Amino acid sequence: MTLQAAQAGDVLALGVGGLVLAGLVLVVAVVAGVLGAVLVVRRGQSPQRDAQVDQQRGLREQRRDIERREQRVTEREQRLDQGLAALEERSRLVDEAEQERRAALEELAGLSSADARAQVVETVEADAKRLAVISARAIEREAEEQAEQRARRVLATAIQRLASEQTSESVVSVVHLATDDMKGRIIGREGRNIRCFEQVTGVNLVIDDTPEAVVLSCFDPVRREVARLTLEQLLRDGRIHPSRIEEQYERSVGEVERRCVRAGSDAALGLGITDLHPELVATLGRLRHRTSYGQNVLAHLVESGQAAGLLADELGVDRTTCVRAAFLHDIGKALTHEVEGSHALVGADLARTYGEEEDIVHAIEAHHNEVEPRTVEALLTQAADAISGGRPGARRESLEVYVERLHRLEEIALAKPGVEKVFAMQAGRDVRVMVAPDRVDDIEAQVLARDIAKQFEQELTYPGQIKVTVIRESRATETAR
Repeated sequence: MTLQAAQAGDVLALGVGGLVLAGLVLVVAVVAGVLGAVLVVRRGQSPQRDAQVDQQRGLREQRRDIERREQRVTEREQRLDQGLAALEERSRLVDEAEQERRAALEELAGLSSADARAQVVETVEADAKRLAVISARAIEREAEEQAEQRARRVLATAIQRLASEQTSESVVSVVHLATDDMKGRIIGREGRNIRCFEQVTGVNLVIDDTPEAVVLSCFDPVRREVARLTLEQLLRDGRIHPSRIEEQYERSVGEVERRCVRAGSDAALGLGITDLHPELVATLGRLRHRTSYGQNVLAHLVESGQAAGLLADELGVDRTTCVRAAFLHDIGKALTHEVEGSHALVGADLARTYGEEEDIVHAIEAHHNEVEPRTVEALLTQAADAISGGRPGARRESLEVYVERLHRLEEIALAKPGVEKVFAMQAGRDVRVMVAPDRVDDIEAQVLARDIAKQFEQELTYPGQIKVTVIRESRATETAR
């Protein structure tokens, strides 16, 4: 039993050992298969890994190259910062030196840099103008010599046919003479009398072949009326010479003022207005010689007052206020050449100054809608103004444009420094400028004439040409006792 048992144990041990050996063989086979598969996989992945390794190596090289470049850029920026700091320091030193030099120059000259610069510019400009005028005079002299050998060219002025008759009636006055011999006395020796007359009055004195008559031509009716009275008194007295002309001119100015006051008073009385301030009456009288679009302004005011009275009666409103407002609505036209602003607002301020009621003042300032009308009287004043000015044949616009252009010619020239008087003559084709001899010398007179002509060309539109004549006259007067 024991031997069988031992044999059985041996057989069992051998079976277990065989099983273990078989298991080991199986494990070895499995491991070998796995290792073979791993080797196969590794063999397939080897080129991809090599590429990745090469790429990483290249990236490391690029990174090192970028780091080296950054280092060089940093060093260059440091050098630039140092150079900029040095430049700023040098610029600061230069500015300080310039300020010290300028301060030293200003201390020596007694002027600031701005004053010195202004003086230099002014001097250079004055020298340039003088040189330009001298050169221009030489060129003009040469041109005149050549022009004498050529045929003269006449520039015709375009005049509207419908306005020609109205304009001639409005800008011309005829003075009758006892005999034609008086024409020679009016002209005087070498033309001194007629020249003095035109310079004093600002009116063209036309002496032609018309028998026993001379013509006074001027766009300003007041100036023309003064000249007419002056010439009539000189003819009546018989003594015609420059000093007598000036003396009689002063008297005629006073006479025209008195006639204006009388005309204003008569117009007010004709409308039943008796309590106007004397200054308002005198101002209204000046409108006797004023025109608006060819219509006499004082006659227009009387017409407007009458129309306002008729309208007030029809509407049943206060006739007195309406007539008074319409009669005064254009009073500002007598002052617009002296005071800036529209004639409506100027007239309203004048009426307020001399005690007119607020309804009257409002009607005056609102008659052209510059102020919104808010009363019946203001609306009736507008209607009366439109009736008088809008009736057929009442106004001609061309004459008003013509007169405004001549006024503008005188305003431009009168605004220049050193100018005492300006007269636009010969329908605006000749502008005569009288200057103060102590303020304007001969060269400056040439510069002034050029400046005025250039401003005419730039600002105005006109037919033909405008001749600008600057007159510089010195007088010495002494009285023997």
